[in-house]
Amino acid sequence: MAAKTTFFPVDNGDMTLIRLADSNSTSLLIDCKIRLSADDPNDLTPDVAKALRDRLQTDANNRPFVDAMLLSHPDEDHCLGLEKNFWLGSLSDYPDDYKPQDEKRIVIRQIWSSAMVFRRASKNHPLCDDAKAFNKEAKRRIEVNKNNNFSVGEGDRILIMGEDEDGKTDDLAPILVKAGEEFAGVNQVASEYLSSLLIAPIGKQDEELEGKLSKNDSSVIISFRIKSSKYGDSVSWFLSGGDAGVEIWERISDEYSTEDLEYDLLLAPHHCSWRTLSHDSWSENGENAKVSLKARNALGQAKDGAIIVSSSKPVVDDENDPPCIRAKLEYRSILGSFGIFRCTGEEPTKRTPLIRKE
Repeated sequence: MAAKTTFFPVDNGDMTLIRLADSNSTSLLIDCKIRLSADDPNDLTPDVAKALRDRLQTDANNRPFVDAMLLSHPDEDHCLGLEKNFWLGSLSDYPDDYKPQDEKRIVIRQIWSSAMVFRRASKNHPLCDDAKAFNKEAKRRIEVNKNNNFSVGEGDRILIMGEDEDGKTDDLAPILVKAGEEFAGVNQVASEYLSSLLIAPIGKQDEELEGKLSKNDSSVIISFRIKSSKYGDSVSWFLSGGDAGVEIWERISDEYSTEDLEYDLLLAPHHCSWRTLSHDSWSENGENAKVSLKARNALGQAKDGAIIVSSSKPVVDDENDPPCIRAKLEYRSILGSFGIFRCTGEEPTKRTPLIRKE
């Protein structure tokens, strides 16, 4: 059995499922964007909820589940449909056992969440209802862990990605992953099949930079080392960066080695946005917009034959950003002659998930 990474067609947004090569096909979902319009049979919006469910297993109680879910950051295009499609609460209170299978909410066995994303919400960057629901569930799980000496079961597990300021995460050591640390497996299983290096979020910046940051820049950035199959030692490196902007990638370039940032597969940050690679507005500056060499270096460590995926609408030559044609051209330059750039809004079709076998 081979590991698979599936990118769902959600226009400008992210929804990615990693299935590992272990005998249980351990699953890690990164973000979700499930639109209500897909429920209308006369609407052409892809039904990614069904596409996800078709790829999930059920537990002993016939409940669909993911072994873990990572919310990279709480923008609506990364968590839309969370409350409707996922169970947020104790498994002892799960209410959907007598519903039709396709109406049962999906169990999240373990949550992966940044400690800082909600602190960087603001009047200009408010939290949507699904983000607030995720925040409430993350806080519930933290309290359950603290009250049970961090020994909890399915549905109560959580990993906090990155330290918070002022010692707010000092008492969460058993469930805390610090930037620069590696951790193995998913939900305490499949440790031989996945190793993850937490690259960001980065903690509180100097006051000038902190004023520029939004919840996008608290995105969880992870380099995944995915074992390709049960047989052999081949490993594929997948770099996932949420919506982190140019300031974050510049700092990452300073703090991490090229080996840490190498990839066979890159999910282009912020849906192929130019703002990931430049301080200059594409719509205002056009071809005069300058690339940040540091940010390009951080995102430029493509291995031979690498694939860069834009989870976005089709990338066309216009003033839109994201996706941005100039960013696409920059990524193609990074890939060279042997790499491949793909877009979920175009490939394999506008309505079909894009699957990468590791």
